[in-house]
Amino acid sequence: MNRKQIYNPDSTESVNDRKVFGGNPTGIFELNNIKYQWAYNLWEMMLNNTWFPKEVDMTRDVNDYKNLTEAEKTAYDKALSQLIFMDSLQTNNLIDNVNPYVTAPEINLILVRQSFEEALHSQSYAVMVDSISTNSEEIYDLWRRDMMLKHKNDAIAAVYQELAKNPTDENFLKACFANQILEGIYFYSGFTYIYTLARAGKMLGSAQMIRFIQRDEVTHLVLFQNLINTLRKERPDLFTEQLKADVYDMFRQAVKLESDWGKYITQGQILGLTNDIVEQYIQYLADDRLNSVGFDKLYNVSNPIKWVDDFAKFNDQKTNFFEGNVANYSKGSLSFDDDF
Repeated sequence: MNRKQIYNPDSTESVNDRKVFGGNPTGIFELNNIKYQWAYNLWEMMLNNTWFPKEVDMTRDVNDYKNLTEAEKTAYDKALSQLIFMDSLQTNNLIDNVNPYVTAPEINLILVRQSFEEALHSQSYAVMVDSISTNSEEIYDLWRRDMMLKHKNDAIAAVYQELAKNPTDENFLKACFANQILEGIYFYSGFTYIYTLARAGKMLGSAQMIRFIQRDEVTHLVLFQNLINTLRKERPDLFTEQLKADVYDMFRQAVKLESDWGKYITQGQILGLTNDIVEQYIQYLADDRLNSVGFDKLYNVSNPIKWVDDFAKFNDQKTNFFEGNVANYSKGSLSFDDDF
């Protein structure tokens, strides 16, 4: 797999000849003539969702944090530290590791926009950390000191690092699945711990910040699910039995990793998040993500904490964050259709 040329005046590629990767683009963004309409729709939706972290009032969280139990502080700090790592990783991964191989300009657009949003989320976490202020350095340094967190981070980064070392068609596709897992399992799990505190009336500013972040993550998840489904049609030769087995292994490992992490940070001390609930919720997310890209479910479990769906809503939303159509999460009235 070759990186695309940023300027390729000799290209005569037509719009119908465009490919997700392996194409021959000119480097010119001719956006009046596009192939992947879903990508341009998503681009407009992402623009419509623009927000800024300092819009969120974090004043009350300063005192709330001081009054958390030690178990609640631990869960908050570790969940926040994990989110900081994932957005940091993703900001660089998209620009340095994924986008250079994508040869459709309308998909380049949304990958660049996603990277911007991941960087914005990093600023959001900085605002959250500054608000509680008593242990800023500890939260940012936790990834070095907490071996459970380091183990999880190493595992998440491994597939991305494999693409960087060995950029093949197969590894690109696996990286798409890894992105789906990151956006649709690891992030969602991390958000739930913040929502659980907010449900008890604590850290409401943090929860509002997470709502904005999660609204972005919905579009990121849809982006990679559409990429995978597009590649299934464009490159069916990549979807071998071995690839399917590898994908199922990736999801099983992710469920084990995230379940162990969830039990570790809550220690059975967070009201409403027992070990069984944590594990079932992660399994439910995995099944939903697999099903969205044409794979069979692994666990066949229901959502054990449906209240999260409502808690993630903004007041003007009529549907929940876990539905496939994300038009309702934008500030405008775009009609989003993820069919091809």
